[in-house]
Amino acid sequence: MKLNYDAILVRYGEIGVKSDRTRRRHERILVDNIRAMLEFHEKEYSRVRRDWGRILIHASDESIADVIANVFGVVSTSSVITTEPHLDAMARASAELGEAIIKKGESFAIRAHKAGAHEFSTRDIGVVCGSEVYDRVKSKNPRIDLSAPNREIFVEARQDRAYVYTKIVKGVGGLPIGTQGKMIALVSGGIDSPVAAWLMMKRGCEIIPLYYDNEPFSDEAMQNSALRCIDILQRWAPNFPMRVYEIPHGSNLFAIQENCDEKLRCILCKRMMYRIAVEIAKKEGAHGIVTGSSLGQVASQTSANMLAELWGIDFPIYHPLIGADKSDITALARRIGTFDASTSAKTSCTAVPKYPETFAKIDDVIGAESKLDIETLISESLDKAKWR
Repeated sequence: MKLNYDAILVRYGEIGVKSDRTRRRHERILVDNIRAMLEFHEKEYSRVRRDWGRILIHASDESIADVIANVFGVVSTSSVITTEPHLDAMARASAELGEAIIKKGESFAIRAHKAGAHEFSTRDIGVVCGSEVYDRVKSKNPRIDLSAPNREIFVEARQDRAYVYTKIVKGVGGLPIGTQGKMIALVSGGIDSPVAAWLMMKRGCEIIPLYYDNEPFSDEAMQNSALRCIDILQRWAPNFPMRVYEIPHGSNLFAIQENCDEKLRCILCKRMMYRIAVEIAKKEGAHGIVTGSSLGQVASQTSANMLAELWGIDFPIYHPLIGADKSDITALARRIGTFDASTSAKTSCTAVPKYPETFAKIDDVIGAESKLDIETLISESLDKAKWR
């Protein structure tokens, strides 16, 4: 039996605890992002509108619930039957759903919720709707089980309408992209950096990906991997086209290789990356730089080395993965969709020393940099920058 769903109910979380002014702004941005996601996936709908504490998409396509669950800021979605917020109307809709989903001998429960001023209680909803469902399917010998039912029917009565549904799709959560400004995201093509960028997107940030081309110390496959990851991240934010920067970094690595202690090479490389990223951030009006660093995961990411990397860099640097285990990062990469692109065949950076420094001293790093013409290297890198 085909269910006559007529809308998708969208729930959000953190937005609801904001001040009225901020809440309205975040809701407007979330609605815009939902529309963009619907258009990106070529989904048909007639209208998207705000209800107090909810967003409603007028559409009959059940697959929209899964699509919109991947919009940042959405906590959950449900395909619903919309009806009047009266007991008899809710009971009829519940019975229609019950007849379609309850099989012979199965148990069921009514999960009732209400918001707004009503003459009935949530218990009244449960009793009246439960009785109507039971009467409709009694030939199937149903059982009522409030603890562990085979089937659940949700009835949500709000001020002007009610929603009846059977499934809740878990959303990605977070805040809508566009509510927290821009970030420059260093994307290398490995597993970690795309995940870090995605986590900042989840917190409402628009990201500007920045890729450093280490040729001849890395191959074209590394670049392709990074660009594939960026394309996947873009699918999560169709309302915010990504301006991708590409910086030729091989000449900087040559200068470091020829003039500085081999053990400090990775630290000096990262400091150069940060300096260039800061200049791009200033140009783009971004509020910070995002990296995929995870404390202690590799030799260059010890606490001492990260201190040395950041010393004197007067700009916010964010490390969303700083306390995450590799297994957790990998699982999230699979969830996001970047794992396959990040693990495709490619050559690792050949400039990495055999025995990198793991406990860098700031004085040694500053001393090594004194042998480089930092300003010229930065200027030449920016002059050769490409963007897509």
